[in-house]
Amino acid sequence: MHLDIHRSFRSSKVPDVDATFWFLKILTTAMGEATSDFLVHRFSPALAVLGGAVVFAVVLYWQLRSPRYLVVTYWSAVVMVSVFGTMCADVVHVGFGVPYLISTIGFAIALVAVFSTWQRTEKTLSIHSIVTTRRELFYWATVTTTFALGTAAGDMTANTLHLGYFSSGVLFAVLITLPGLGLRYLKLNAIAMFWSAYILTRPLGASFADWAGVSHVRGGLNWGPGNVAMLLSAAICLVVWSLARRARRR
Repeated sequence: MHLDIHRSFRSSKVPDVDATFWFLKILTTAMGEATSDFLVHRFSPALAVLGGAVVFAVVLYWQLRSPRYLVVTYWSAVVMVSVFGTMCADVVHVGFGVPYLISTIGFAIALVAVFSTWQRTEKTLSIHSIVTTRRELFYWATVTTTFALGTAAGDMTANTLHLGYFSSGVLFAVLITLPGLGLRYLKLNAIAMFWSAYILTRPLGASFADWAGVSHVRGGLNWGPGNVAMLLSAAICLVVWSLARRARRR
């Protein structure tokens, strides 16, 4: 089926930004980190990445074909972006030996390039303007890059800067409050503050997921990434089910 790049939708293809949005976003970032770690250590890394890419492509196509924002479809896409984005960042370091600092800088440059192209093409970076397929493609390219960037940044603070996973999580928990404060008290640009917070959700969730999953020797709780992934997946399913049920009632 052909995706008409000029097709318009009646409403934005993304949900309203509220407390549930941020809570669910952080859950997906943590779940993606734990799931990626489990898969690449349980199976062949190349096979795991290939499988993740295939599922990601299928779910993203499902989302692109939806005529409007649908709770299950949208959040399924976010979950797979989280898993695949993590794998991309991990492959750069583990598979190619690129230091976390370099990969963080590289993904940051890639994100700036995506933002710049999106702004030049559509004249806005607002998620409330996602009403055409082309804008949605820019949106998902941005989201995928933010996940890769956040993964690399979290690993950099935990390993390269030797903060450990828990301290990294605390650091990003503090940093993620700054965009909200900048918006409220300094009246900074709302779109810029949104994307700043969005990027920070990734290392925040991933750091605490790693802390819960890794061994005591590495400063973690030793729950195992598989157990952490299942626990977070159950929490995501519960929240998404609640949202979908509320949407059906409306």
